Amino acid sequence: MQLKNYPRVPNRRSMAFAIGLALSLTGGAAFAQSNATGVIFGSADPGSTVQIENTGTGLKRELTVDTSGRYRASSLPIGEYKVTLSKNGTAVSSRDHVQTQISQGTEVSFAASAQNAQNLAAVQVVGNALPAIDVSSVDSRTVINADQLSKLPIDRTSISSIALLAPGTIPAARGYGNALSFGGSSASENAYYVNGFSVTNPLTGVSSRQLPYDAIDQEQVLIGGYGAEYGRSTGGVINVVTKHGTNEWKGDVQVLWAPSDLAQEPRNVYRTNGSLYQIGNAYTLRDREQLQYSGSIGGALVKDKLFFFAAADAIFRDGYYTGPIGSNDDEHDHNKTTRWLTKVDWNITDNHILEFTGIGDTEQTNSTIYGYTYGVGRTDFLGYQYTKNYNGTQTNGTPGGNVYIGHYTGYITDNFTVNAMYGRSNSPHVQTVTGAGGTVCPSITDNRTEFANNPQSGCTVGSSTVLAPGSKDSTTGWSLNLEYRLGDHDIRAGMDNYMLRATWGSAPVGGAQYLYEDVGNGSVIQQRLINLGLDPAAYNPAQYPNGYYVNVTGLSTGTSARTAQRSQFAEDNWQISDRWHAYIGLRNEQFTNYNGVGVPYAKARHQLDPRLGVTWDVYGDSTLKVYANAGRYHLGLPTSVAVRGAGPSTYPSQFFAFSGIDPTTGLPTGLTNTPASATYYLNGANGVPPDGKTVSAQQLHSYYQDEYILGFDKQLTEDWTVGAKAMYRSLKSLIDDDCDSRPLQAWGDSHGLSAEVAAGIAASTGCWLFNPGRANTFLLSPTPGQYLAVPLTAKDLGFQKPKRDYYMLDLYAEHQFNEKWYGRVEYTFSRSYGNSEGQLDSDIVQADVSTTESWDFPEIMENTNGPLANDQTHQLRILGTYKPTDEWSLSTVTRIASGTPVSCMGTRPLAAGGDPFGYGNSYFWCNGEPSPRGSVGRTPWTYTINLSGAWRPAFFNHQVTFTADIFNLLGSQRVTQYYETGETASGAPNVNYLRARSFQDPRYVRLGARYDFSL
Repeated sequence: MQLKNYPRVPNRRSMAFAIGLALSLTGGAAFAQSNATGVIFGSADPGSTVQIENTGTGLKRELTVDTSGRYRASSLPIGEYKVTLSKNGTAVSSRDHVQTQISQGTEVSFAASAQNAQNLAAVQVVGNALPAIDVSSVDSRTVINADQLSKLPIDRTSISSIALLAPGTIPAARGYGNALSFGGSSASENAYYVNGFSVTNPLTGVSSRQLPYDAIDQEQVLIGGYGAEYGRSTGGVINVVTKHGTNEWKGDVQVLWAPSDLAQEPRNVYRTNGSLYQIGNAYTLRDREQLQYSGSIGGALVKDKLFFFAAADAIFRDGYYTGPIGSNDDEHDHNKTTRWLTKVDWNITDNHILEFTGIGDTEQTNSTIYGYTYGVGRTDFLGYQYTKNYNGTQTNGTPGGNVYIGHYTGYITDNFTVNAMYGRSNSPHVQTVTGAGGTVCPSITDNRTEFANNPQSGCTVGSSTVLAPGSKDSTTGWSLNLEYRLGDHDIRAGMDNYMLRATWGSAPVGGAQYLYEDVGNGSVIQQRLINLGLDPAAYNPAQYPNGYYVNVTGLSTGTSARTAQRSQFAEDNWQISDRWHAYIGLRNEQFTNYNGVGVPYAKARHQLDPRLGVTWDVYGDSTLKVYANAGRYHLGLPTSVAVRGAGPSTYPSQFFAFSGIDPTTGLPTGLTNTPASATYYLNGANGVPPDGKTVSAQQLHSYYQDEYILGFDKQLTEDWTVGAKAMYRSLKSLIDDDCDSRPLQAWGDSHGLSAEVAAGIAASTGCWLFNPGRANTFLLSPTPGQYLAVPLTAKDLGFQKPKRDYYMLDLYAEHQFNEKWYGRVEYTFSRSYGNSEGQLDSDIVQADVSTTESWDFPEIMENTNGPLANDQTHQLRILGTYKPTDEWSLSTVTRIASGTPVSCMGTRPLAAGGDPFGYGNSYFWCNGEPSPRGSVGRTPWTYTINLSGAWRPAFFNHQVTFTADIFNLLGSQRVTQYYETGETASGAPNVNYLRARSFQDPRYVRLGARYDFSL
């Protein structure tokens, strides 16, 4: 009967897809919901009764419409509902196929004609029409549902791949793994949730734990303007709600195969002079093949009461990798990823619900490694490398692990709701290296210009560093949220408490790294002598008869640390009038970081985040909405800071002359001591554990930014909606490490405390967490138990203020699904400009979160103002689905994007003050001249077209689906990042400058077969 009165009647399958598309990709959602549930609200005749029934689980709620003619059912499990209006005990109207969305309000209002009808047969039911614009929203978000995920050509390996459909998101530097930048932020500034529990990487904040792709019911991507419930993010939020069982037992099994015969080979890397640098490249295997098995099943253990759901993925990847010229590395890699999820839902009563979720995520790689000589080919077997939940970098974008979550929802009264959650996760991280002869060779790097096309190699197996044994991480946390409806106000308050723990560290393979360098004009040797407190005139070119020297170095770290994160929030959604809706929220956050012996080294209290928003239903019919919001967002220090900034680390460096090189191991022979051979500790890392009280400046200000959004959505016709949104973000405070002791010593000299300050500096790590551009007070410990405060102004420290300004204009046009096709075209213009990317440094893909080299001393910040690494000015996204028949469908996900900035980094000339801390070619100087950030140009535009075709033959009752997906249809493997170091450490031109660091992934084809069944 519902469909009979609708002017255009899609079948149930098409209608579900239509409603999903209509609800999911429109920006905006109501604030006052739990981050794992949804809301149904609307208007009806005061005093009438609204019954809301989950058609899958039988869960029911009944509410009385208040005197203002409004009702609201909050904290509803994600699913499909039937909403029925009753008057005087008689049902007078109903709405079917009402789909809730994560943290979002779905409006179901009943017109007066329906409320006053005498019987259902006379009622025109319009509830199945595509939803109008959500006029209760004041933020910016995208929701992707399971139906879309099954149809759109998306890589199924990460929830970040799904989030790329949202405006304002771009891929982060490939060296950080499958990570994203949201709204100009660095890749460590995002927050990730599954069923209300934080699954963000507890070590670095880069990426998250994963789950089976087909276990995702909805994924919500918040780019900005989110409510006070969300925090610990200055980038974006990815929020996933998993599927659950229903009264109908159903499941699926699936196989996906990406054969190597249908895959394009990755591009080789060439230098700008045309010489070959690497066969293939760093991020895509050659002759790669992938096979995936997936399945899920769910149903009722007890009808309407107890439900079960399970899903699993097993992904096998195989391929070959050859290292750059001189690396002597040829690998056959076997990767296996296993993911599982189980979920149990218990509707104790219609007013009390318990949910239990378990998730597993394990990624393992076995590499068989051989030597390789360019021009000759594969040589001797070198050994094996095995990794588990580790991607080879300190950011570790593949944290993996197991997650367990419990969630309670209580509808205490019609107006009072309670949500409580407890969760924990843990993951081991393993890297083992086994040499063919039982020993492991050190890492060899040859930077000598003369040998650029034939650099010295060694017998290193795999990585140049090895992860410390026993590395692991864990997260435990709980939250409690209360919601009360009082007249026109929906009031929520809550708190959460998380503890993040990590044991982590690394050391050079074989104990040290050997870097062969050119002496050049001798300036690098002279600078080292200065750093050692020696006379630069002691440099004698005759000590280096072959014109080269070897730098014996290597960073070793290791510690156990924890981070406590707590927050409280309160918010009010106020329906001011029929056309005006306001949001007022306040969040308070606290962060405490502890070192390996349990001493807090950084803490912040009363980090207040006001959040304000308003929306205007211009015509009162939900066809034109204008909205605006403003807010402040804080971000704490990651746990990994304790590894470098608050834990013991050793980074020795010695310069030697040498007479020869062992052809097998690559180690220098005939080492000769020179005045520059004394040990110099880079970054002051001398292996002494720092006093936790002296690690950071006193009263450290947290990392935070302010944000403003203004937008509108307009429904043009029944099928078409358009909109625009403008966003501005400004970073106001930053935390990084300062490794410049000169201002501290100058203060001591001017206050008659020279010896005490010198002793305190010597007892420290030589680097201190601080707020650039502000006054900071540092604490030194000249002798154990004695502390000396050193207050320094911003002028004393000599740093410029941190700057990261991001502005965006997003325009979209969307055609709702109408039995045949759906389409969305979205153009995003954005700029990210300043002198600091944030917590990371993508220009050099540095993995030390919040302890980058960027703020180590003022000189290294020269010429850094410009377009930042995550500045991608133009993006065009096209999403579409065409369904000519019930059997066939075609889909596309297309992204066209302009390039990112390119810089030239090199040595700072002696005429400008030289290199006071031995950072070599890390300055924004090139050819002896200032080289401002981003002044060289940009990477090329990229065109990524993904297509998908599906056939659901009628003779299998549409239960079997055959699919073919083509990724990067054009096969255009354009450069996505260049190597931006233009000079060697000696100041000579770097032959590797502007060689490709990463490319678009090659074209590949994925074939699939899926069987959906019911029991």
